[in-house]
This record gives sequence, C-alpha cells and structure tokens, in this order.
Amino acid sequence: MGKFAKWIGGGLGFAIGGPLGGLLGFFIGSVFDGTTISYEQTGSGRRVNRTTPGDFGMSLLVLIAAVMKADGKVLKSELDYVKRFFISQFGPESAQEALQILRDLLKQEIPLRDICSQIRHNMDYPSRLQLIHILYNISAADSRFESAETRVIKSIADMLGITTTDYDSIRNMFIPATDAAYRILEVERTATDEELKKAYRKMALKYHPDKVSHLGEDFRKTAEEKFKAVNEAWEKIKKERNIV
Repeated sequence: MGKFAKWIGGGLGFAIGGPLGGLLGFFIGSVFDGTTISYEQTGSGRRVNRTTPGDFGMSLLVLIAAVMKADGKVLKSELDYVKRFFISQFGPESAQEALQILRDLLKQEIPLRDICSQIRHNMDYPSRLQLIHILYNISAADSRFESAETRVIKSIADMLGITTTDYDSIRNMFIPATDAAYRILEVERTATDEELKKAYRKMALKYHPDKVSHLGEDFRKTAEEKFKAVNEAWEKIKKERNIV
C-alpha cells in the first residue's frame, strides 16, 4: 500500500492512538511498515495538534463507514458511489487502497461518540467543517438523501462541535431549504444589503480553500467546492436584490 502512504504523506499524528488507532491498527501497521510517521513537536516535546493529511484521511474513512452503516445495510451501489468519489478526488490507485480499508471498517463496530471526541479534541475547526462537507458530498452521490444518513451526519456534526449555523450552511449546499442562499451565508432574508455583504465576506474567508491548505491538494478540491457554493449563493442574492 505504498501509494496510499504517499496519499496521506503528511504523516499520522493523533490518528494512531485512541479509538481511531484501535479501529485502524492493522492497516496503520501494514501501510506504514518501514515508513516514517511524522510528528510536530514543541520545545517542551509535546506534539502540536495540527491536522495532517493522514489524520484527516483516516478520520474521514471511519466517519464514511459510520454514515454508510446508518440504515443497517451497505449496498454495492453505495460502495460504487464512494469509489467514484474517491477516484474523482484522489485518483484510481489511492481510491482502491482507501476502499480496502473502508470495506474492513464496515465490518466493525464503530464507537462513534468516542471517535468524534478524539477528532474534536485534536482536529482544527476548518478541517472538521471539511469532514461534514465531504460526508454530505458522498451522501449526495446517488442524488437522494436517506434520512438515516442525514441524521447520522447531523449527530457527527454535533459531536464534532460544529455550530448549528455552520452545519445548516453546509446542509443547504446539498439539501436546499427555503431561503437556502441566505442560510448558506448564515443570515436571515430580512438582512440589509450591507449585512449581506458583510456576511458574504465572512463566509468567503471561513470557507476559503487556504483554510485547509495543510491537508494537501487532494483535499483542497472539495474545499473549493464549498467555496464555490458560497459564491453561488451570494450571486443569487445579488441578482435577486439587484445589489451592485
């Protein structure tokens, strides 16, 4: 699995311990046998809680498995959707290797609350937002949303410490509700034009791909999708209100 090791080449930090490490122990050992696992250290020798591509990738795979198991059954069509998503984002070799791990995770009991607690404690907030966006992206792959899956994603968001407004913003990128464009910008329809401009600038900054640049180019692709959704929401409101 050398190619997969390269895919998450930023190294592993918090993902090798706790419940995540317990679920992924066999694969962590086999993938990284003979591979240097990087840690960032402070002067006191304590590791800095900075999310690496490896931490993010392993966390993502476990959460994908939890969402797929939400309705009590895993269909081949669902795996096919996930595979296509991985291929589009990471290329065929890395996608195949990630799916091998995912298939094993689907056979295991996932202590979701403990997993989310570990991620929340160690992962930066923009990266946690990115996890929720990708979970919805995958859930949307078949152009329909199972209620069991969306409930689990909402539960994951809560356990990861995602605010209600941030979760609602991401959800409306995939499941538009009334005034979805406004919800994406985290404002009410009654907001003034100036308040909308301020909200757009705030959201454009929050969801800018540079916020997760430390995750590498592979994960940046999905960050760009989120950023694009914010811009599309703003353009729709501008057109609706004739804002210049």
